[in-house]
Amino acid sequence: MRFRRSTVLVAALAVLASGCGVASRAQNAGSGTEVPGIGSNPPSAPVGPIPAGLEKFYQQKPDWERCGSNQQCATILVPLDYTKPAGQTIELRARKVLARDRGGRLGTLFINPGGPGASGQEFAGQARLVFGSSLLRKFDIIGWDPRGVGESTPVKCLDTEQLDTMIAADGSPDNAAEIADLDKEAKTFAAACEARSGRLLPHLSTKDAARDIDVLRGIVGDPQLYYMGMSYGTYLGATYAELFPKNVGRMVLDGAVDPSITNEQMGIAQAKGFDKALDAFAEDCAQRSCKLGSSKTEVLAKVDQLIKDSDANPLPGDGNRKVTQALVILGLIYPLYLKDFWPRLEDAVADGLAGNGGRLLALADEYTDRQQSGYADNSNEVNIAINCLDHPDFTSIAQIEANLPAYKTASPRFGEFLAWSSVSCANWPVKPVNQPHKIKAAGAKPIMVVGTTRDPATPYEWAVSLAHQLESGVLVTRDGDGHTAYLSGNACVKNVVESYLVQGNTPATDIKC
Repeated sequence: MRFRRSTVLVAALAVLASGCGVASRAQNAGSGTEVPGIGSNPPSAPVGPIPAGLEKFYQQKPDWERCGSNQQCATILVPLDYTKPAGQTIELRARKVLARDRGGRLGTLFINPGGPGASGQEFAGQARLVFGSSLLRKFDIIGWDPRGVGESTPVKCLDTEQLDTMIAADGSPDNAAEIADLDKEAKTFAAACEARSGRLLPHLSTKDAARDIDVLRGIVGDPQLYYMGMSYGTYLGATYAELFPKNVGRMVLDGAVDPSITNEQMGIAQAKGFDKALDAFAEDCAQRSCKLGSSKTEVLAKVDQLIKDSDANPLPGDGNRKVTQALVILGLIYPLYLKDFWPRLEDAVADGLAGNGGRLLALADEYTDRQQSGYADNSNEVNIAINCLDHPDFTSIAQIEANLPAYKTASPRFGEFLAWSSVSCANWPVKPVNQPHKIKAAGAKPIMVVGTTRDPATPYEWAVSLAHQLESGVLVTRDGDGHTAYLSGNACVKNVVESYLVQGNTPATDIKC
């Protein structure tokens, strides 16, 4: 989503569950112990009608190689351009976690953690930590890096130093000179992406990624798609349902994106959502008479002071990088995705007010996947590339300035940062290919839409809207804080989702948890 990708939550939850980060390919090297079924079960034949001209893609037999305990990985070919299937191809990297109950296996559950730009295969590598035992028993779970992402054919734009500069750039310019500097950064980024990834940029749309999913479904031989998407992954899943309604089996869309709203409406809603989440943090902090004050007003005033002061006077960070106002904002936003991180937010703000930006920088780095040696992946770059293609955006500085009042009214704290984030798309070399519209997915089987009442990144009203748009939508509501519901530890949501996916038990009416 526009305020950076909203599924860094996945890595955070893995940390909470295991005390370690998302597993890398190196960590998943063979353990020396053979797992029954690994390498012994040949791929199934494609099921259902194959779109004309795409036979070689649906009928390919990937070489699934061992890449971890009970895991296989493979590289799959898809067309660069689906209108030219005989033309160039790109690669998708996928990871399969084999069902524990091989005899009672139901099929494949495809998963997408969102972004756009998050790694699905890394998410699959954490399956035993984040998915319930019934799903792990009954499904092969496949996560893949969507086109442009990670270990699939990737978008490449900037080096570490250049990306550091772009992310730290002033996101709330106060005068013409600062606006010109921000515009220059956006143009440098767009030119670098075009120079290094020009052939890929026009073919990163969510529609193209949804077509890739159907190729994956055909390759594994499933007659219908079982799917769980989170955050942006809900937009991807809903788009799949629109393109292939008859191929939908069971689909869960958690932390839903509303495909019918404009980019401006999306940005304003997110700004409000983060303000609402910060209010909840401040109220909780005040009730504990925390380091930031004993009243909600006092806590928020200190956060606002930190934001204001860091604009003119960046904080010291790690000895090499200064913590600019933009990095302060990222450091504030990241812990709002997960209530368990609120104590870290309290400490970071307190340190920042005392003149130390180290904790804020650490939070911002987690949000952007910045490690000591550089960025762990290309998610920052591909996030922009996909969003600029999917959503008609502001096309000029003048248009952004004209819309600033609406953003500031929605959120004096975060609004202008979201508005100015559109400067990247204002300079983008590829025109958007989609228009906001309602998705009905007429003829699809029941689709479960899950929303959280105080979700900062995908506001609850988006889930309500999508559930009502979908001809077969069923809404599950989680009353709570943080981003997405299934990974939140809510037993009610977990039971409803898993009963639907495993037994096909679709609620007769909307459910509240």
